[in-house]
Amino acid sequence: MNRSLVAMLAALEAFLAVAVGVGISLVPLSIMWAARLDLGLSWVVFWRASADIWMLGHGVDLVLTLDPKLVAAIALPGAEVPFALTLAPLTFALLTVLMGVRLGRKSAESGARFVGPVAGIATFAGLTILIALSSVHPNAMPNLWMAFFLPAAIFAGGVVIGTRGEIGHVGGRAERVQQRLVGWANAFPTHTRRVFLAAVAGGTAAAAAIVAVAALLLTVLLFANFPAIIRLYEGLQGGGGGGLVLTAAQLSFMPNFVAWVASWLIGPGFALGMGSSVSPLGTQLGPVPSLPILGALPVGDLSFGFIGLAVPVLAGLAVALFLRPKLVHMLGGLSYGRWLIVAACGIGVVGGLLLGILAWTSSGAAGPGRLVDVGPDPVAVGGWGMLELGIGALIGMLAPGLASSRRPSSR
Repeated sequence: MNRSLVAMLAALEAFLAVAVGVGISLVPLSIMWAARLDLGLSWVVFWRASADIWMLGHGVDLVLTLDPKLVAAIALPGAEVPFALTLAPLTFALLTVLMGVRLGRKSAESGARFVGPVAGIATFAGLTILIALSSVHPNAMPNLWMAFFLPAAIFAGGVVIGTRGEIGHVGGRAERVQQRLVGWANAFPTHTRRVFLAAVAGGTAAAAAIVAVAALLLTVLLFANFPAIIRLYEGLQGGGGGGLVLTAAQLSFMPNFVAWVASWLIGPGFALGMGSSVSPLGTQLGPVPSLPILGALPVGDLSFGFIGLAVPVLAGLAVALFLRPKLVHMLGGLSYGRWLIVAACGIGVVGGLLLGILAWTSSGAAGPGRLVDVGPDPVAVGGWGMLELGIGALIGMLAPGLASSRRPSSR
């Protein structure tokens, strides 16, 4: 395929990725604007809001300065001074990664493993800069260096994932870098590489299993508490347009909610403001935003909440039991007991790090005052995740060997 055509198609893919991401919030806000023309607000206000939301969803910090009249109306402590918004609605970043993966995969399949990704990433970065500059306003100021870098970096990460390593097979500098990395890895002993790969694969799989259970549990909670959620919608009296905007806002935070439930399963839980706590030991909340989805929160002390702590232990156990036979076979005649312990500890470390990173990306400041602390504590989540996954993995790696060593002596 002609390189110019490949570059144009990749640029179009990048444009669609940006358009879809911005449109998630722009469409409902535009409907709300059209339904409330009597407010006298320019559509540009809603464009800037959509641009800010899109950038916030990619980790770009915003500093808001509210009008004094609005501050007096909402009576929110701390709102009279400029405050930061750092809680990212992760749906936008997730969508960008998926669109980047799509572009990378198409580029690899077409044979344009370098031209396509470069054209797509450059187009995405250029559009990001234009969006950031168009959203600048004294009352809502994005961090420009983050706005210029983070969205494009997230998209580029998706593109690299989509190429599945093929970008290093096109010759030139990319191939030389890949060859150096492979050579550096091959310098380590074979059993060290095998244990390391088992730890990375096992830790990743265990963390993914916890997230999957968290998503399932969140779905169950939403269905079980659906009447309470509907009552909260009705109490807000936002009308059709307001309800649409509110629903879109909650959907944009759905990956955050899954990460919060995963933190709950690990033990530390999460906060909905300074001084609040939602954990297996119970729920302690102060004043919280009137979001209907919060109607799914458990209330009071939970008699059997500690059962959730078994999920990470079982995840580590299951992964270790799955990996152990293959790992023992690869280690051959080596004294593999200590290497199994190293692999189990590695599973705990890798899984805990991934869960801690997930907790970090899903938390931040959602407003002034006590709302500066919303989401899980990444250090606590990562630390407890390492411990619980490590315990489960140790049991899975060592228990079968101990059981088999006792059988001959019992005969």
